[in-house]
Amino acid sequence: MSTYPDDLRYSKEHEWVRVDGETATIGITKYAADELGDIVFVDLPQVGASLEQFGSFGVVESVKAVSDLYAPVSGEVTEVNPALSGQPELLNSDPFGEGWIARLTLADPAQLDELLDADGYAQLTA
Repeated sequence: MSTYPDDLRYSKEHEWVRVDGETATIGITKYAADELGDIVFVDLPQVGASLEQFGSFGVVESVKAVSDLYAPVSGEVTEVNPALSGQPELLNSDPFGEGWIARLTLADPAQLDELLDADGYAQLTA
């Protein structure tokens, strides 16, 4: 049994995506949040921005490091998580829930096939 949610797909850069129809919600994994330590700032993408799969779209700053965020799928940003501006630590406390980063309109559902499932991601981080 994987410690990662089965309804998500994962990138090797430690981002996740949850797809609901044409909407893709993206965030960072618990593994990434734990590796970064206490997150103090998140640079969110702009609504309307076009993200390219595996392209950088922002940064996460922690007490230990600054790390780029990479889009697990391509699409246009339709919403960013406003809570992260005041509570970036949500990425540590609830990375798969309240700590989501952005929602976008999925450009190409076939890109999901290039990502890992929960078991594959668990093997990557083992």
